Amino acid sequence: MLLALLAAALQALTPPPQATPAAPIATRAATTPTTASQWPTREADYIARDFAFRSGERMGALRLHYTTLGTPHRNAAGEIDNAVMVLHGTGGTGKQFLQPQFADRLYGPGQPLDITRFFVILLDNIGHGGSSKPSDGLRMAFPKYDYDDMVAAQHRLLTEGLGIKHMRLIMGTSMGCMHAFIWGETYPTFAHALMPLGCEAVQIGGLNRMWRQLAIDAITSDPAWMAGNYTAEPTQGIRGAASLLFVAGGAPLWIQVNYPTRDAAATYARERVTASIKGIDANDLIYQLDSSRNYDPWPRLEAITAPTVWINSADDFINPRGFAYPAEAVKRMKDATFRLIPETPETRGHGTHTWARFWEGDLAALLKRTE
Repeated sequence: MLLALLAAALQALTPPPQATPAAPIATRAATTPTTASQWPTREADYIARDFAFRSGERMGALRLHYTTLGTPHRNAAGEIDNAVMVLHGTGGTGKQFLQPQFADRLYGPGQPLDITRFFVILLDNIGHGGSSKPSDGLRMAFPKYDYDDMVAAQHRLLTEGLGIKHMRLIMGTSMGCMHAFIWGETYPTFAHALMPLGCEAVQIGGLNRMWRQLAIDAITSDPAWMAGNYTAEPTQGIRGAASLLFVAGGAPLWIQVNYPTRDAAATYARERVTASIKGIDANDLIYQLDSSRNYDPWPRLEAITAPTVWINSADDFINPRGFAYPAEAVKRMKDATFRLIPETPETRGHGTHTWARFWEGDLAALLKRTE
């Protein structure tokens, strides 16, 4: 969501029944608790062999960790026909979608992604969570992955790892939102529907690139970073980056209502930044922030033919309300609509994309009309 980081700043079954030739190499049952519920999940690691990055670098074994809910359903041809993938944002993991504001509105009986009907896949993208990342040991020698590499890895997991030929839905938040646009252009017929939440369909530039670059610079200018070869995390650099993440994720009205005084606001900001930096690896964060550098779906929007519902929120610092891009973009896609969630004291800025109550009706309607 930017959002192991932004969520911290704003606070916020069975596996596939048939093994494929490239089946997950390690699977374990898990029950992941949330505040309100416990969801039956399965976790697995898939190894993508000899993975080629757009930079020309290669990894002999790229690990992709993922969590699933529900059971694959196979149609008369034996193909899985109920798979839904939900893609996280920068700094997040698939497990963020087990939080109650998301899961408790979507996965239960009769809800839009009812796990008795859908097979839900929550992936940790390259550089995040349990998947391969710089902090595993390669540090700054880790391949310089970008969003196209991440989507290519997702495709290999789905097709080679899980044996899926067609997705019922691909949805994503923030970085995952941008991945949804890449999916629509790169694999136009692979998903029956797309739901991007919290992003723009244009090249990373302007203020969005600026705050990312400044966060990277905060880390790399800390002498303790040592070109990525630190023995202890460069604390000042990470704190500077986390502070920028906090501001980028801020919800002005919500924060004002809940922290209206000087002292309350200062205390909250300091506590949230301090909490968010725990567990951050500096090199991982640099890669996460920089992986958007080549993102630019704008020239090829006409290639997106899958029914698409795209939603942003008016109080999003990262994707501000004044942009004309969405209105122009949907005209160039075959079957796309855009909705801007109005700003209220309840919306959560950039993080609104993970509070399903603001858009669950849009999701239900998309699934119904694309049955």
